[in-house]
Amino acid sequence: MRLKNRVSRVGAAAGVGAVILAAAAYFTGLAGGHPKLLVEPASAKGDEANAAKPQAEPLAADTVELSEKQVAAIKVEPASEHLFKVEKGAVGNIDYNQDMAVQVFTNYQGRIIGLFAKVGDDVKKDQTLFTIDSPDLLQVESTLIAADGVLQLTTRALNRQKALFAAKAAAQKDVDQATSDQQTAEGALLAARNAVAVFGKTEAEIDHIVAQRKVDSTLVVASPITGRVTARSAAPGLFVQPGNQPAPYIVADLSTKWMFANVIESDIPNFHLGQAVRVKVTAYPDRVFEGKVTTIGTTVDTSTHRTFVRSEILDPEHRVLAGMYANFVIQTGEPVRSTAVPYAAVVREGDGTMTVFVTTDGLKFVKRIVEIGLRQDGYDQILKGLKPGERIAAEGAVFLSNILALRTSASD
Repeated sequence: MRLKNRVSRVGAAAGVGAVILAAAAYFTGLAGGHPKLLVEPASAKGDEANAAKPQAEPLAADTVELSEKQVAAIKVEPASEHLFKVEKGAVGNIDYNQDMAVQVFTNYQGRIIGLFAKVGDDVKKDQTLFTIDSPDLLQVESTLIAADGVLQLTTRALNRQKALFAAKAAAQKDVDQATSDQQTAEGALLAARNAVAVFGKTEAEIDHIVAQRKVDSTLVVASPITGRVTARSAAPGLFVQPGNQPAPYIVADLSTKWMFANVIESDIPNFHLGQAVRVKVTAYPDRVFEGKVTTIGTTVDTSTHRTFVRSEILDPEHRVLAGMYANFVIQTGEPVRSTAVPYAAVVREGDGTMTVFVTTDGLKFVKRIVEIGLRQDGYDQILKGLKPGERIAAEGAVFLSNILALRTSASD
């Protein structure tokens, strides 16, 4: 019972307190007052904090600012100076040096009986290429043997007449006649030996023919130069004659080659005889073959408006083959020193302009339009828009260009 009474009194007191608070709020409202919040909302505090901070200035349209992490993907280095060669280039093809290619004919007619070299073989000077059975050689060798016999006969006759004359059994005129006949025989033999030598027989071979009294109609045809067999039409049993095409063999000295290029007529004044050339072929892209200009065409093709330039290039290792596609570069002026940047530092924009990204602090990069000249050895020549020493994005310029492009498309 006591507990119930106590609870009743506490409840009554709480009810009275609530009524007083409500009344106070009512009268305050009537007086135009507002209850003051002791704790402000978090959003209000955030707005005030943002208002207190200084606002960052917006970036220019051609500027990119990177974070420390993004900068790691960019290589920054100063623009340098590079020596650029003033050159002109053209394309063409390789051929044998026709001044060093020899068509090998036989000096006398005959039928081929032996072949000793094939296409692609390297041969030395005086090395046998083929042999023929020559009726002309047979004839001169027969004459040689006969001349030797006549000489021996006339020599014996002379000796006999001298012996008779010493015994007072012969007249002086008989001795003189025998002497004349012997000298005539000597001249005939010498002429016969020379005739055989014309066919390429050595003195030892001629002596052997005379001693054995046996003709050898085999004519040896040797290579006149050291080189490589580039063509062969010879075949066993083929009858050949001097100068009749095609030549049985063609031997070329491959230590030099010809490079033919067609150049446009506007470039003709830049080419001169003796100019140094550098030639590359697709088969050896990392190899440069040195040479010089030897011939410049005297007419211009009316349909292509080009003329040919022939260069002689060195090829001691015989790597370049006739018919290969090649391109060559000729230095047409003195080298020039200019501002240069790596290829990767230049970006070609959609409108065709060439740009680089310049920085002073390594974080903020400004796009700058430049004018490009020569491209050599991994560097672009900068004609306008950049000075040596200015720091640029040597690598990663495309990444910076893409960031600008994305920002522009997002703003649109």
